[in-house]
Amino acid sequence: MSRLLDVEKKILQEMKKDYPSFKQGDIIRVWYKIKEKDKERIHPIEGVVIKIQGQLHRKSFTVRRISYGEAYEVSFPYYSPFIEKIEIVTPSRRRPRRKRLYYLRKRIGRKAMIA
Repeated sequence: MSRLLDVEKKILQEMKKDYPSFKQGDIIRVWYKIKEKDKERIHPIEGVVIKIQGQLHRKSFTVRRISYGEAYEVSFPYYSPFIEKIEIVTPSRRRPRRKRLYYLRKRIGRKAMIA
């Protein structure tokens, strides 16, 4: 078992990224590379982090955004080579009491923000 952890930690060191530490409830902006045929562009996605799961190289997070009245959620692998950078727009003022902020799905507008 410990040998498996050593291999995973070695893989993690190779994939090391310089992201700021963020947690559930923070509003972040993720610059994500999108390939379209022979072109490549960077698309910023901004929203509330509603879920962080996994550990080591399997870590991922989900960002939720409401745009033009429609809500969408995007899940990103933390160590994806397509993520250009991550920026914290607004840190959460208070620490949420839950690990997964699924209750934000039922809320609309300013109520969907964490006070």
